[in-house]
Amino acid sequence: MRRFLAQESSGGFVLMAAAALALIVANSPAADLYFDALHAYVGPLSVGHWINDALMAVFFLYVGLEIKRELLVGELSTWQRRALPGIAALGGMIAPALIYAAINAGDPETLRGWAIPAATDIAFALGVLSLLGRSAPVSLKIFLTALAIIDDLGAVAIIALFYTSDLDVAALGGASACIAALLALNRFAVRALWPYLLIGVVLWTFVYMSGVHATLAGVLLAFTIPMGRDAQDQHTPLHRLEHGVSPWVAFAIVPIFGFANAGVSLAGITPQALLDPVPLGVAAGLFIGKQIGVFGAAWAAIKLNIADAPAFATTRQLYGVSLLCGIGFTMSLFIGLLAFDQSPALQDETKIGVLVGSLLSALSAALVLRGAKPQTPP
Repeated sequence: MRRFLAQESSGGFVLMAAAALALIVANSPAADLYFDALHAYVGPLSVGHWINDALMAVFFLYVGLEIKRELLVGELSTWQRRALPGIAALGGMIAPALIYAAINAGDPETLRGWAIPAATDIAFALGVLSLLGRSAPVSLKIFLTALAIIDDLGAVAIIALFYTSDLDVAALGGASACIAALLALNRFAVRALWPYLLIGVVLWTFVYMSGVHATLAGVLLAFTIPMGRDAQDQHTPLHRLEHGVSPWVAFAIVPIFGFANAGVSLAGITPQALLDPVPLGVAAGLFIGKQIGVFGAAWAAIKLNIADAPAFATTRQLYGVSLLCGIGFTMSLFIGLLAFDQSPALQDETKIGVLVGSLLSALSAALVLRGAKPQTPP
């Protein structure tokens, strides 16, 4: 867990730098080169599509491996451990979605983005938290990690259920055959990774052709990778793949995605433009909805004795971490691309809302947590 937290935090710093660089480039004389490069075709797909459909499938593979490991032997392995982050994650998905939907209720096109503010960016959030040093005990960092993992699982389900296009039955049949082959490898305890990865590439191709978003192939592949019940065994196929993929995701794939998708021209944007339904709904959902949903649900669960409070954490610190959950960068941008795939203008408005909401959440969390002290030394 310590290794995971350290890597996610460091990756968060790289992601921040990539997002800042994208904004600088998109508003510099190099802007045309930046946007033209993203729309240039390499083989059958543009550079942007290779990043968002192929590279992000590896990100989703990593997310799936994380979820499976935590459910089997990690912080989500028992109902007691799942209770608080699970309840908080549910509140943190419902409240932002309701706020966005209320602001965009009159427009069916913009209402498609209701799920954009429902996601938390674990790397960004842990990066900000690590900047604050010992302002939060380890129990809260674990709580934030578990909540973000459950949040990711919810985002995966939302993408699968609500952001798919017309389905190709033949391609779905091919994907099903690949999953059957992967399950057979798991059933016969094949420990070599290359057969899983080879079939995974074919699975990605079929899922891409099927109308279901191609990145979900990564999650499906992850759930078939074998893992034993021994938490100390670091040589299982799942552990080996997760450790192999992790640095690439943290320090290459997610920053590349951030650089490719955070760039938005700020020319002509006025304070009034921030009050348009999409940026306002996204920013309010992340900044207001997340803190209400996460903190409100967690506080209620603790008060009703449904779940235990994180060890050594004060109410102020729990609230500060709830504010951090409003940093929704990577997954929020990704859902925005899916929700408004036919409208570049709405995609740009989404980016503005995500940047504003995430920045407000990060700064507010820093103010709340900066002077907070644990009840006893963690």
